[in-house]
Amino acid sequence: MALGKLQKVLISESLDPCCREILQAGGLQVQEKPGLSKEELLREIRDCDGLIVRSATKVTAEVLEAAERLQVVGRAGTGVDNVDVEAATRKGVLVMNTPTGNSLSAAELTCGMILCLARQIPQAAASMKEGKWDRKKYMGMELNGKTLAVLGLGRIGREVATRMQAFGMKTIGYDPIITPDVSATFGVEQLPLEQIWPRCDFITVHTPLLPSTTGLLNDSTFAKCRRGVQVVNCARGGIVDEGALLRALQSGQCGGAALDVFTQEPPKDRDLVNHPNVISCPHLGASTREAQSRCGKEIAMQIVDMATGKGLTGVVNGQALSKAFAPQTKPWITLARALGTVLCTVGKQVQGSVQVCTLGTPLKEAGSYLTPAVAAGMLAGGTQKEVTLVNATLLAQEAGLKVTTTHSDVVPEPDSSTGLVQVSLQGTPHQVTGTVQGSTPVLRQINGATFKQPAPLSGPVLIYRAKASDTSALATLTGLLSKAGGQLLSYHSSSTVAGEQWSVAGLSAPLSNLGELKPRVTEVFQLHL
Repeated sequence: MALGKLQKVLISESLDPCCREILQAGGLQVQEKPGLSKEELLREIRDCDGLIVRSATKVTAEVLEAAERLQVVGRAGTGVDNVDVEAATRKGVLVMNTPTGNSLSAAELTCGMILCLARQIPQAAASMKEGKWDRKKYMGMELNGKTLAVLGLGRIGREVATRMQAFGMKTIGYDPIITPDVSATFGVEQLPLEQIWPRCDFITVHTPLLPSTTGLLNDSTFAKCRRGVQVVNCARGGIVDEGALLRALQSGQCGGAALDVFTQEPPKDRDLVNHPNVISCPHLGASTREAQSRCGKEIAMQIVDMATGKGLTGVVNGQALSKAFAPQTKPWITLARALGTVLCTVGKQVQGSVQVCTLGTPLKEAGSYLTPAVAAGMLAGGTQKEVTLVNATLLAQEAGLKVTTTHSDVVPEPDSSTGLVQVSLQGTPHQVTGTVQGSTPVLRQINGATFKQPAPLSGPVLIYRAKASDTSALATLTGLLSKAGGQLLSYHSSSTVAGEQWSVAGLSAPLSNLGELKPRVTEVFQLHL
């Protein structure tokens, strides 16, 4: 998969027309087919390079396997639990989302739910439609002075907190990533969960659905809460244990719940939905004209930027690639991949520990994207169908290859202004070093032998080691090229180590038979970089 070579994108759900328009203006062919069945999706996805979904389309491992050309799945929204991210990563498919697109809409719905719980607005409205005038039945509570617990303090959680502070609510919260100092800047006091349960009047959840957050509110946690606690879930079905919530509602431990999401959508078990103290919506968190326009616009722009090589944003499973699209980093990624291929070939092994050392200040932050590039180079030509920067790290681990990174600001001359990348196979003498000259990746050193004039690492390359005193190998090589109608595009030889030299020859085309050359060299490899 060559990232950026997108042609055809399938939109499998209803999105704002601006999504299609932006994609088409970016030179992409677009198919809009909302409401596809699983079987129809499996057929339609086969020749598509990109897929854009909301939350209804389930991008399973089966779908990904059927998608022979797929490079990117774009989720027009925040959560990606309807996408098998691990299967996508394994196949080298990027997964993108638009984390900011629906934040305000989801936050506003949550605030509306809190107000509805406090004043029983939906129940009172339904009563009026039935012709009743029951003022005493719908006695509510003021929000002023009440304590709201916000579990998950990302974009949506903090928007909810700041809005509800305007009603005079005290906001406490919990987030394993956001620091207490940061949450204090938007008025939320962070506490351990065990201290939150007994202190809050309202709880709202704003976390992704993970093993650690599934059933975050359960029988045990409800028992620790104040009697009559009110619960809001506009995040993901399953964060609140629905069985435990129903039991808490029936016992009065939970005074009311507002749910926009369910474990199964639409819910087949109607006990929660039908409970008189439950307010429910059919997953409307992102259902505003503004959010739909924003999410459709953002995901389309992200995919067009990827297709045109402009940049990469909103990536869920290949964050290192975000930097890889910068023009100044592309040659270094090509270099790292080439060095990985050369090291694997010279070292004759794919397993083991590989150390990538970046030398020079310009490469201080480069390890994040050069490490998967080296891994991809080492795995190239193996049994894997396709190794990319997206899946290289995962596939390397499974192949028994551990790639680590170190950095030093010190770099020897003459490469002090550009930097060097050094890749070593631990426990062996095998090491290769390279740099970038202009935009061309070049080999500077191999197994301790230095090239005074660095050798280009691109296209068909032949590398061999021979006695320094024997010049017949080069003559034999030129003879083979002449017979094959090929050309010697470049030739570089290294310093002498233990009486031997390494030579790197750039060829116009690979040679089909090296039989005449092999008796004149210690070892020879032919690569296409």
